[in-house]
Amino acid sequence: MYDTKKLYYEDVYKKEFTAKVLECRESKKGYEIILNQTAFYPEGGGQPSDTGILGGINVKEVHEKDGELVHYTDGPLEVGMDVIGKINWGRRFDLMQQHSGEHMVSGVIHVKYGYDNVGFHMGSDVITVDLNGMLDEAQLAEIEREVNEKVWEDKEVVITYPTAEELKTLDYRSKKELTGQVRIVDFPGVDVCACCGTHVTHTGEIGMVKLLSVVKFHDGIRMEMICGKRV
Repeated sequence: MYDTKKLYYEDVYKKEFTAKVLECRESKKGYEIILNQTAFYPEGGGQPSDTGILGGINVKEVHEKDGELVHYTDGPLEVGMDVIGKINWGRRFDLMQQHSGEHMVSGVIHVKYGYDNVGFHMGSDVITVDLNGMLDEAQLAEIEREVNEKVWEDKEVVITYPTAEELKTLDYRSKKELTGQVRIVDFPGVDVCACCGTHVTHTGEIGMVKLLSVVKFHDGIRMEMICGKRV
């Protein structure tokens, strides 16, 4: 099994990189390529994968499969060759804005009402968030105002990898029981959450958050929202 270096965690703003092709195999989706390092983020944590160009061919999607980072492309690459990868930065930054804004909204709601985010989906037009409690339009407007004030404070987003002992004393949000190395994303004074996604490094980059709608869903609500350039 190949262990690909995850450049997107070292520098979330890396748009271009060079890597060595470790494996290339044909599959139903075209070709599966494994690299020694990559800046392409794989689908996970409610966030879609990056797309872009690798050695002149298209990267359609990226997945973590059986511990390996697999790039699904529309053409083959020669094993052993060095290639240049370029991620679709417009798409990536949009997803970073959406994901970061969702953290802040979920964090404010959790502090204010004690509700948990129990479902999350990033679509190409809106984000949906499922919460296990009720909110009305007036509360939504108040949450939106509060979140945007926090966004404009432009605080630095802090990412840490606490030890198992440190985790026991840390108050953080998570949708599931976690094992292994846990990545904690801290939006100061707003949210602390275990998350594997990509985020902005300063809250001001989110720009603005807009809460669009709320409907009853199961025992709580489903909320639609957009952030950043989408607003």
